[in-house]
Amino acid sequence: MKISSVRSFLLSYPFPEPLKLPFWGGERTIVKRDAMFVRVETSNGLVGYAPAAASESAQQTIQSIVAPFLEGRSLADPDALRVLFLAGPGADPEVAKVYCAVEIALYDLAGKALGVPVSELLGGRVRDRIQLYGSAGMYMPPEGFAAEAAAIAQLGFRAYKMRPALGPEQDVEAVRLMRQATGPDFDLMVDAHGWWRMGDRSYSAATVEQVARQMAAHHIAWLEEPLPPAAHADYARLKEKDIVPLASGEHEPSEDSYFDLMDSKAVDYVQMDVCCQGGYAMGRRLLAEIARQNLRFAFHSWGTALEVAAAAHLGVCWPDTVVEWLEYPCYASPGRAGMYPFPLAAEILKQPLAIEAGDLLVSREPGLGVEVDESVVDRYPWIPGAWSFFRTDSPAETRAVLSDHSIPWVGQVPDLPTS
Repeated sequence: MKISSVRSFLLSYPFPEPLKLPFWGGERTIVKRDAMFVRVETSNGLVGYAPAAASESAQQTIQSIVAPFLEGRSLADPDALRVLFLAGPGADPEVAKVYCAVEIALYDLAGKALGVPVSELLGGRVRDRIQLYGSAGMYMPPEGFAAEAAAIAQLGFRAYKMRPALGPEQDVEAVRLMRQATGPDFDLMVDAHGWWRMGDRSYSAATVEQVARQMAAHHIAWLEEPLPPAAHADYARLKEKDIVPLASGEHEPSEDSYFDLMDSKAVDYVQMDVCCQGGYAMGRRLLAEIARQNLRFAFHSWGTALEVAAAAHLGVCWPDTVVEWLEYPCYASPGRAGMYPFPLAAEILKQPLAIEAGDLLVSREPGLGVEVDESVVDRYPWIPGAWSFFRTDSPAETRAVLSDHSIPWVGQVPDLPTS
């Protein structure tokens, strides 16, 4: 079968009012959430789908480089097409990342053509389910984190991840109250990505160590990105002290940086996002090394249900001693706990994902085993611009953040949008 068309669709869900989240040394404003999916069709009418980084630059790469390369080619082996692409336009590593997101749709197509799930094309599954952690909590008072942790537990999840940034004492108090609210048998993850984004009030290495020791008393599963992501040597020094398990990876820009993270003995949990950090190809290479070094892996997944499904097919090809967790973002809806509404995240699929006792049951239907609802294209039209902004008091500046998780900052912007 030949590839007849490759199309990408940027989508946005605008908040009715900007969400203002004060933190230690500034304020974060979130104005919308974005998503993108890729649609690849073949000459015999099959359609494959993939999630991709929701940025105009990624879409431009798909339209101007990836689509012209793929259209008209025969699809028999996605790996063979990737080798050809990497030998040509994919020599640019950023272009290669975008291609590897689109490639998920090629695997979806190949699975549908062969009548097998994508997991069977990635080495073969060793299990049918993968453990999820409910990911929510952003910059709330400690009592708010505790209430949300308890609510996530009531939904059936066995773990909760939150994002503290209210100062060392309040961050520790939040963890204490969460543990009190959830009991001893519930896992708690702390995503400290805000601690190095506070300008002059960013936590020092000494403060990070102190807070880590205090949080460790409440038996957290891991402390994520407490230091700037590129500071592998600093992570290694902190890890040597064996205070609490450390996690990082979603901001690693390249395969070399990932291997340095692992070879430096910097973390216990390596994290990666398949939609923007190299797709299945990168994931398969990393997971082999993670298993060799007796590390653990946890997927970063911060967007739609399509992203969760795509990651899960790779995850079930490894035992849970290697791939332990898959992040499941919990968005608020009437009667359901979560950080804020993002209905597009679920509505991108015609049927909800199958979740049982905190595990995702990974479909054995051909391809990804999910059906994209293309009506979201009309219901959630794209809104250009950054989705999130960090304003720091000192230095007095505002920085924008796009959807690309491997880019910590996009750059300075003069003013925040007001609606």
